[in-house]
Amino acid sequence: MPSPIVISLILAASIACLSADVVVYTSGNYKLTIVNNDPNFDQSTRQRCIDTYFATMPQMCDRFNRNSCTRDVQITIDPGYNGVAYASGGAIVISATWLRNNPQDTDVVTHESMHVVQRYPRGDPGWLIEGIADYARWKYGRNNPAANWWLPPFEVNHHYTNAYRVTARFLAWCEKFYPNIVVQLDSAMRSNTYSGNSWNQFTGKSVDQLWSDYANNPNA
Repeated sequence: MPSPIVISLILAASIACLSADVVVYTSGNYKLTIVNNDPNFDQSTRQRCIDTYFATMPQMCDRFNRNSCTRDVQITIDPGYNGVAYASGGAIVISATWLRNNPQDTDVVTHESMHVVQRYPRGDPGWLIEGIADYARWKYGRNNPAANWWLPPFEVNHHYTNAYRVTARFLAWCEKFYPNIVVQLDSAMRSNTYSGNSWNQFTGKSVDQLWSDYANNPNA
């Protein structure tokens, strides 16, 4: 006979499932499951999240990971999560509080969906992982201006390892001179072949040399 603790856990899980608003959406080969645990989740924000996924995910899969990209994603709106958002496997969790306070910031879906596309083995540099995800948000995002989100201008205290938008702007700059650099870096990390020498391999320069060039002419 199951113990009272096990029964309580099963009951709690059942209640949680019953209380969640779960809807499945499909478009072509892509599927999105929204698990909404926030009864006050704004419907227009919800629709922007859905539209963002179906508009951006196919583009990112096609460019970065066409053969093995996950096309079945679950987004959970979690009132109990105090961060912004995170992705694990094919699951994305977004803070209900964040979206309530920042209803235009629905391109968080683009950033986290790029993490789903990435699915790198462990051990790759976090600054580059997050930089590529924000690069994807910049490249494919649908609502960045309304969310007051942009790639920041270069500042002397910036460094390519700052991650997120700082690294994303550096990648966007590199792309002007080396059009395949982001795809090549992404592919190297997915195939577990990335190293510091990858920059030399793809551009003929080290990442430090590239950063020096960028710092000397960030608006090129």
